Amino acid sequence: MYRRSGFAVIAGVTLVLALEGSASQPAAEGYIGSFVWTMDDARFGGFSGIEVAPDGFTFTALSDRGAWTRGQITRDAEGVITAMAAAPIELLKGNKVAPLSVGRSDSEGMATGADGEIYVSFEGAARVLRYASFGGSAENLPQHPDFRKLQRNSALEALAIDAEGTLYTLPERSGREDRPFHVYRFRKGAWDQPFTLPRRGSFLPVGADFGPDGRFYLLERQFLGIMGFASRVRSFTLIGDGLTDEQTVLQTPSGRHDNLEGLSVWRDGSGAIRLTMISDDNFRFFQRTEVVEYRLPD
Repeated sequence: MYRRSGFAVIAGVTLVLALEGSASQPAAEGYIGSFVWTMDDARFGGFSGIEVAPDGFTFTALSDRGAWTRGQITRDAEGVITAMAAAPIELLKGNKVAPLSVGRSDSEGMATGADGEIYVSFEGAARVLRYASFGGSAENLPQHPDFRKLQRNSALEALAIDAEGTLYTLPERSGREDRPFHVYRFRKGAWDQPFTLPRRGSFLPVGADFGPDGRFYLLERQFLGIMGFASRVRSFTLIGDGLTDEQTVLQTPSGRHDNLEGLSVWRDGSGAIRLTMISDDNFRFFQRTEVVEYRLPD
């Protein structure tokens, strides 16, 4: 392990290089803005999921330390985020009133159904929990046999729910760059593994959502050491037991944004599809909680 002082120097160099790279590169098409969110709360940080309501003003954010919060977004006349305010961050409950145990609280993906139920996927102890309401107690969904075989720190990273209430999740790693990601589906009370998702290079999935257009959107990240993070969003048409019409709708250069992990896809007042993403600062002083938005072309 690095000594603390040595790690701090490396971290500082990483941050400076990333910011210099960001400043020297033009923003990708459709870029709306980035907002650095701060909050005086000991649990603030590590955000791995975000859900933005259809109105674009209410949000739920999920931390990867078994905690979440809800709040409001303030926007200017152009729809750019100017402020964010949220309730105190609270711990996710288990199946009673006690919080999840530390070893089972690595929450990564989040999806909200049309009925308001919230689903959360986990690394570590790979599983998906259902919450009938925000702040309530959890119900364990059945597990697919494969979940026990997933890498503990690369398990169910991304989670999405379609208009019919079917859940889709996939792990962060596939094992090799030439091996596709297994996608797991939960419907009618059981999991299956109907198809795979093609892996393109060294990008790894970190967030997913179904857009108002019915397409499946996947947020991926690529870590390039001192150059920082690059982000990519691919979208697909889901037909039966497969994906088709793969499109790369966004790809940012390294250092443009922080460690984007959460994705929410919604339609703004102009009718355009908007991608809202949130970064995981890993609770490190040299990273930041950044909420980034892009508008997709018609």
